[in-house]
Amino acid sequence: MNAAKITRQSKSNLALAFISLGRERKHDITTFYAFCRVIDDIADSSEFTAEEKRRCLVAWRGMLRAEIPGEPTLADEVRCLIDRYSLSIEMLEEIITGVEMDLSISQYATFEELRVYCYRVASVVGLVSIEIFGYRNPTCKEYALQLGLALQMTNIIRDVGKDLGNGRIYLPQEDLTRFGYSESELQNRQYNERFVQLMEFEAARARQFFSRAAATLPHEDRRSMIAAEIMGAVYRGLLQKMEKDKFRIFEKEYRLGKLAKMGRIVAQLLKSF
Repeated sequence: MNAAKITRQSKSNLALAFISLGRERKHDITTFYAFCRVIDDIADSSEFTAEEKRRCLVAWRGMLRAEIPGEPTLADEVRCLIDRYSLSIEMLEEIITGVEMDLSISQYATFEELRVYCYRVASVVGLVSIEIFGYRNPTCKEYALQLGLALQMTNIIRDVGKDLGNGRIYLPQEDLTRFGYSESELQNRQYNERFVQLMEFEAARARQFFSRAAATLPHEDRRSMIAAEIMGAVYRGLLQKMEKDKFRIFEKEYRLGKLAKMGRIVAQLLKSF
């Protein structure tokens, strides 16, 4: 399966943001996104054992550096991308390391521990993406880092119920303790005032990262970061929607409707001119 097909099938907000890019950059970021999607899907697969997943990820580490027999078409596309933009192979390996954490870690004691995971699976994705988008001011790296944390925290809030079904708890244990909401209550999907307070706390953390991203985006790079800004706008809307609904994430799956998404996309496009 090629990169474009992987991206289309994912139905991701990220893929939607690519409409703002020129043909070449759109092709290249689609290739990178497909790599991220494939790596993530390996960890989430119900068809492989943990050991088989680790072998697949080890194979991808090797394919980043050299061709191997029987490799997927995407592997060569990713190596070409690495050469075209002088991407750090170590950064792409860091994404794989983040995904590997899901194979051995099912919950986190503190936010600082969770932050390492968020950095690897989201902020590093952003740091690689801005190399493809193109930027002039090095401060853009801090923007990518903070936006990645904001997006991942929003994902974590949205997917609490789904992650429970996969045997994972990303909400830090220290946060559950802070609000007197037990792990047992979480496992039983108990919706109460303490849970809402916990979610409000996590949402405030996500908003703080969004604010830091906005504060560090260099003015001269606003146009080149339009795809990232579209992604941020859609996720801020998603976070706001969950907040207004008091985080009923055990009973419904939150997403923005097409009109709401398009409204935010158009608003970001207009801001870039």
